[in-house]
Amino acid sequence: MTLSGGEPLTQPRFVKALLRGCKAMGLHTALDTSGYLGAKVDDEMMADLDLVLLDIKAFSEKTYHRLTGAELKPTLDFARRLAALGKPIILRYVLVPGWTDHDNEIRALAAFAARLGNVQRVDVLPFHQMGEHKWQERELNYRLAGVSPPSEALVEHTRSIFRDAGLQAT
Repeated sequence: MTLSGGEPLTQPRFVKALLRGCKAMGLHTALDTSGYLGAKVDDEMMADLDLVLLDIKAFSEKTYHRLTGAELKPTLDFARRLAALGKPIILRYVLVPGWTDHDNEIRALAAFAARLGNVQRVDVLPFHQMGEHKWQERELNYRLAGVSPPSEALVEHTRSIFRDAGLQAT
């Protein structure tokens, strides 16, 4: 069972109860999260997690903040905590042309992920505009308007950077 969202950790008590119930039924559990609220994962919740799908949207503080409006450090701290506990991670990296396609930042993220030792795979996810209408409906400023999806060549190049760091990348 995979808990996803939005961000499931905005409701940590519910997540904790649901994970506990799933584990009691013998189900494999996964949490799909940005990791920004990882400090809300207490030891009991962590014990009930089998896998974390961790979205790291950028690897420099500047790019991460520009893209998300939040700090990168809590996400990296959560990744380190997962590594220390040996919890498997599938790293998810959304490739946004002009935003997250800088080789130096991708190489730094790949090196970080490889050092963790618990990253099973990296999923390079090509950016798309399928959610743009949600921003328009709410009359919010959509900073990624007009950004095109990455080419297949760029996606494969990005995967190769992760592979060069010794990681499996799809």
